[in-house]
Amino acid sequence: MAGDLPAELLFSAVFPLPFRVLSLAGLGILGWATNVHGLHLAGIDARSVLDLDSYDPRHSRRALAANDRRGMGWKYFQSPISVYRPVYSLFMVYAAWIATNWLLYRYATYADLDRVDTFKFIPAIAALVVTMVLVSPFNVFEKVERDRFLHAIHRCLFPLPRRVHFTDIVYADVFTSFAKVLGDLWLSFWMLMPGGSLLVLPAQEGIASWILPTLMSLPYAVRLRQCLIDYRAPGNTSSRPLYNALKYATSFPVIYLSAAQRIVVSELRLAKGDAVVHEAWHGEHALFRLWLFAAIVNSLYSFWWDVTHDWGFDLLVPRSFAAEGIPHRPHRTSSPPRPLVLPGLYSPVAMLTPEPAPTFSDASKESLFPHEREHPGLRKPPFSWHPFGLRSKLLFPLPIYPFAIVADLILRLTWSAKLSSHLHAYTDGDLVIFCFELAEVVRRWMWVFIRVEWEIVKEGKDGHVRSPAVGPTLGLGDEDYEMVASNQDGHGDVGG
Repeated sequence: MAGDLPAELLFSAVFPLPFRVLSLAGLGILGWATNVHGLHLAGIDARSVLDLDSYDPRHSRRALAANDRRGMGWKYFQSPISVYRPVYSLFMVYAAWIATNWLLYRYATYADLDRVDTFKFIPAIAALVVTMVLVSPFNVFEKVERDRFLHAIHRCLFPLPRRVHFTDIVYADVFTSFAKVLGDLWLSFWMLMPGGSLLVLPAQEGIASWILPTLMSLPYAVRLRQCLIDYRAPGNTSSRPLYNALKYATSFPVIYLSAAQRIVVSELRLAKGDAVVHEAWHGEHALFRLWLFAAIVNSLYSFWWDVTHDWGFDLLVPRSFAAEGIPHRPHRTSSPPRPLVLPGLYSPVAMLTPEPAPTFSDASKESLFPHEREHPGLRKPPFSWHPFGLRSKLLFPLPIYPFAIVADLILRLTWSAKLSSHLHAYTDGDLVIFCFELAEVVRRWMWVFIRVEWEIVKEGKDGHVRSPAVGPTLGLGDEDYEMVASNQDGHGDVGG
């Protein structure tokens, strides 16, 4: 029975690492579908904001056909329903496949350690079928969404040389939350190979001991490169991308110092015996203290960046200092933040077409936002200190933001531990690591909502007003394409 298994092997026998990797991947699929769906329910057209049509292989063909028919610059856009509905379908099929294989594995092994490795071909077949379907050229299992995912990976690994789009930034940040999953994928591969075991991690000695941290650091290297591309982009005069790049650079010491602690374990094992292998921390060693310092710096810096730059809140901005390009905020408003506008003003159609911002004389002092002219209560001093440390324009209910900030702080502090491969040496370390990975996926899911919201507010502040006037529509329903006029001034895409 499962209760008779040794504590350190119970979790690995019941829920081996390959199934944990597949489960987290499925949770990522579900998270993305609920992100787009939730934004849609909030009146935000995530498809337009994230420019998801640039990932749609059908988009270019339809756009060319429209150009040929009308002889003018028209684009086709789809409702967000056409994004999240097939992703939900894909998740249901994926979840059914993984659950069936796991139940079959549990029935075959019945928590018997002697049977675990005998039936390890079950998770191997499950993973192989998932991989084959992912790269399949046949129009089955939501091929458009599968191609969109592969295209996203390609654009993140090989970004445009002059500009990184906002959608690529979001995708790359999501991939950083799966950094540990990439390392687990490498370990799972060797576990499933002949000679491997689902109960014991593969030996990591010599050069092989650095492959795992290198794979885990790959998403951060991708995001670091995106920041440098933004910094060198023509017309950029801000140093903000460099500070953002510094945030991702601070993750490398956490990852590699954690891997280096395995060397410490090997040295202590020679001195103290095999019992030292089951010790999680080796605080008497200077390497551990250096890793702890790097983890604290990275976690706190990342949390500050999330709140201040990714979400646009004033909570952690000192009043005596001005954010880059923003004058000192001299005073605090007396009323709580207000919702941005009625959801209808940011309907899927209204959010699609950028319109050049109208120009006004300095004497007019008229807001660039039509809805602010209609609702004077929404107008705030441009550089005021907002109550509760938030901002003047909010799309979601107010209680969501304090919860998100506190949750982000707690989960950021556990983030570095999640990237620490030496915790696998701890009894029940696999369970601890899996909980950290699960929490990080949930944190990133929450992060996406507010990150996309801030991009909308920020674009509005920059004058990229979304006009309710759009081009003619085809009238084919939510899942069909709508035709809207493309912006002719070069601002058609939402950049990062």
